[in-house]
Amino acid sequence: MIPTTLITGGAGFIGSHLSERLVAAGEEVLCLDNFYTGTKDNIRHLLNCPNFELIRHDIWLPVYIEVNRIFNLACPASPVHYQNDPVSTTKTSVLGAINMLGLAKRRRGRILQASTSEVYGDPQRHPQREDYWGHVNPIGKRACYDEGKRCAETLFFDYHRQFGVDIRVVRIFNTYGPRMHPRDGRVVSNFIVQALRGEPIMLYGDGTQTRSFCYVDDLVDGLIAMMNQGELIGPVNLGNPAEFSVRELAEMVLRLTGSKSQLVFGPLPPDDPVRRQPDISQAQEKLAWTPKVSLEDGLKETINYFRKLLNP
Repeated sequence: MIPTTLITGGAGFIGSHLSERLVAAGEEVLCLDNFYTGTKDNIRHLLNCPNFELIRHDIWLPVYIEVNRIFNLACPASPVHYQNDPVSTTKTSVLGAINMLGLAKRRRGRILQASTSEVYGDPQRHPQREDYWGHVNPIGKRACYDEGKRCAETLFFDYHRQFGVDIRVVRIFNTYGPRMHPRDGRVVSNFIVQALRGEPIMLYGDGTQTRSFCYVDDLVDGLIAMMNQGELIGPVNLGNPAEFSVRELAEMVLRLTGSKSQLVFGPLPPDDPVRRQPDISQAQEKLAWTPKVSLEDGLKETINYFRKLLNP
């Protein structure tokens, strides 16, 4: 039987790529989104596909539909967006998890939670393994996202232990690629947009803080691999372990765009992680998953997307 798959946040950056991949594979896909950060433009090319359906809805409100599998991706993921309405962000993570887990329980289906590397906070262990409990400020401005995702993980494991719900949990590290929102405040989109516009490139702190950047196609491979296997419930890190300083990223963007933008420096935001790098040994060993796209190759595709977006 062809599975019917619900993707919450399916019109967002990652969700739209996952929707596209599953529709191409012939699956019946229900895309649910409230369009807070997602956009119809991301999935417009799918609207006429017979195996794709769009539902406008907030997941912190109940929804009653018949599905076999759920990818729970709904939640604003950039600081600009999730701090703009922190109460809604927490409700999306917590009430959304309760509603989607309830749906999976009723349907006896499998549900995957898109958690985040932010559950590790500003980590004191490096690289981050899944058995690390994290270093998170529960009352800071980032807590609506960090603690919301941590609570969602708690709910997933409690529904699994108490009710036998078939769960999968992945922790996503910095992902980038086409369809990123140009004003989402994330470092890759910020640098590319600033470079293409000839604006100063703003680095926070001294630029030595590190991140690990995973191209969206690689991440979608990991999400599907995690959903399709029958043994591992997680949590599992999904990200690219290649570690770059923020300054190295800015310099690469300048080189690839040919921009003459200057680097400028501002104060580091509160609770901003100093280092971020996933240990992906579990994904490599149990999912046979390893990212394939280099940062330079991924940036070229992302830059091409933003060139067309900014100069239609």
